[in-house]
Amino acid sequence: MERGLQQGFGRKEELLHVIHKVPSGDGPYVKAKHYQLVEKDLEGAIVWFWKAINAGDRIDSALKDMAVVMKQLDRSEEAIEAIRSFRSRCSKQAQDSLDNILIDLYKKCGKVDEQVVLLKQKLRMIYHGEVFNGRPTKTARSHGKKFQVSVKQETSRLLGNLGWAYMQKGHYIAAEAVYKKAQMIDPDANKASNLGLCLIKMARYDEARLVVEDILQCRLPGSDDARAINRAEELLSELESRQPPPILLELAGLNMDDRLEDEMDRWIQELGPSRSKRLPIFEEISTYRDQLAC
Repeated sequence: MERGLQQGFGRKEELLHVIHKVPSGDGPYVKAKHYQLVEKDLEGAIVWFWKAINAGDRIDSALKDMAVVMKQLDRSEEAIEAIRSFRSRCSKQAQDSLDNILIDLYKKCGKVDEQVVLLKQKLRMIYHGEVFNGRPTKTARSHGKKFQVSVKQETSRLLGNLGWAYMQKGHYIAAEAVYKKAQMIDPDANKASNLGLCLIKMARYDEARLVVEDILQCRLPGSDDARAINRAEELLSELESRQPPPILLELAGLNMDDRLEDEMDRWIQELGPSRSKRLPIFEEISTYRDQLAC
């Protein structure tokens, strides 16, 4: 009977590993993942992640996972300090992932200057061929799914993040240049939306409208995503609220001369009969002009 209970417990433990993707074993890192994924006790998970780091038990994964959990608990400042303090004990292969986590943490904490420095550093590494440990692609993970990322995609992603950081600092010209470069390398709807917003901030509404229309016309990868469509529609609404109607744009390009008088005369005639052909202000201008002629 005791043997049967042990077998039953073993099957249950194996099932937990499959369902919750908890690694096998009984070390502090495994216990941390159990608290995180099975018990949903994030504070308890952090305690065990610290124990794993101090014991050198799967330290690469322990430090990365702990930082992510800390971010979930709004303890991003602690996560930043933990990575800075212990990344030297991690392998060379873990450094790129730790950089990416740091970028997210800097963004969460509003540390824009630190974010810009790290992004530029990673872009220089790409330029010198020092990324992905010499391989043309790397395996990334998002929402539990693995996928391959090329150097070109990574470069565009980093440029997009750098553009957003410049936006937060109000450096719109720099942000525009970076976003356009990113779109040349690997275009997508998200970066296009950010570029459109950047152009709106600089009151370059016609250019912004062209960028937004590329999304709404599904000319870019990711344009069919509901969030991308909603954001593009929001930007279009903002453009319409900021841009004067076409008739006002035409009038804005005219000088106070005979052309403007003629335009206004025709407009008044279309509205209906009046005691005078021209508005009083134009009568005064004409009288003053006739006096000068005399």
